[in-house]
Amino acid sequence: MKTDIYVVSHKDVPVPNATIYQPVQVGFNENSFSGFKRDNQGENIAAKNANYCELTAQYWGWKNDDADVKGLVHYRRLFSNGKKHLFDSAEKKQADILDEEHLNELLSRYDLILPTKRNYYIETLWSHYEHSHHIEGLEVTRQVIKEFYPEYLTTFDDVMQRKSAHMFNMLIAKDSVFTAYNTWLFDVLQKVEKQIDITNYTPSEVRIFGYISELLVDVWVDQNKINYTELPVMFMEKQNWVKKGGLFIKRKFMGKRI
Repeated sequence: MKTDIYVVSHKDVPVPNATIYQPVQVGFNENSFSGFKRDNQGENIAAKNANYCELTAQYWGWKNDDADVKGLVHYRRLFSNGKKHLFDSAEKKQADILDEEHLNELLSRYDLILPTKRNYYIETLWSHYEHSHHIEGLEVTRQVIKEFYPEYLTTFDDVMQRKSAHMFNMLIAKDSVFTAYNTWLFDVLQKVEKQIDITNYTPSEVRIFGYISELLVDVWVDQNKINYTELPVMFMEKQNWVKKGGLFIKRKFMGKRI
């Protein structure tokens, strides 16, 4: 099988050198990084990167790549072979980046690989979004699903009331699954885009469609009963867990920053 896992980056950084990893440059840098594909080649939505984030690379792979297996990871977030490596050194993490042998073994049993679920413990996905972003994004998304994909509405509502989700817009899938998911996802997002005005959003909040898509993957997976497994995500850069936890609590009790 030909496998292309897109390693998305907006800057010229080292990426895994195994043949299953394909670096993809996103953003508006005029200079092309050596060894990277660009999300503005072929059929693309590269001009919307500020709003769709890493999904511009996902769209590019969906429309332009003929691989049998396709996936999306980030230069600073990668799947491991199974260990969490929460507090391990960069060297240990680098040594355990998901390899082709382990990937093929998983794909012999599953159609899709997702990150281990992130648990929010004290609030639902809907309330977490509301405390972190403009809630109209999810409200319009629900309305689009109700109008155009009514068979998904019960699943959408169920997912939004959960306290955990597969986040980060990371996945690896057989091409048939990758194609079916993206066909649905981008149709929903583009319909939402037509119905929402983000003119006065902050530079962070204009990333709206990247944020929304993180919550839609579980809707699609559950609705279509996809056979999937999970792998831990390794954060390749140093994490300030105290700061992250503080921001989570602040958003919960004080609301998003405008």
